[in-house]
Amino acid sequence: MARILVVDDAAFMRVLIRDALESRGHEVVGEAANGEDAVRKFALLKPDVVTMDITLRESHGFHGLQRIRAIEPGAKVIMCSALGRRGLVMEAMASGASDFLIKPFHAERVVQAVEAQL
Repeated sequence: MARILVVDDAAFMRVLIRDALESRGHEVVGEAANGEDAVRKFALLKPDVVTMDITLRESHGFHGLQRIRAIEPGAKVIMCSALGRRGLVMEAMASGASDFLIKPFHAERVVQAVEAQL
């Protein structure tokens, strides 16, 4: 079982990810709608894995990824985006992302990505 922080500015997407993970016995320990809140909650909650949307209203997901990895260099952060361009995927991985999910995604793919980090 993993402890997960879900970061997405769309509430419905946070619910979809939460439902997929909790249905497989994982615990969503927190949610955030922007990068600043994600960094604060990461430091406080110490989750095993973070799922983070790249496009956030108040800050770019890459900025949140970099700040989380500054707190914990080994942090497992799975980036998510509706834009599946090769360059974006490569940038996410070069920035320290553990995996990349392209929206829309199947619930099983989210679970597989998280479980691969454990």
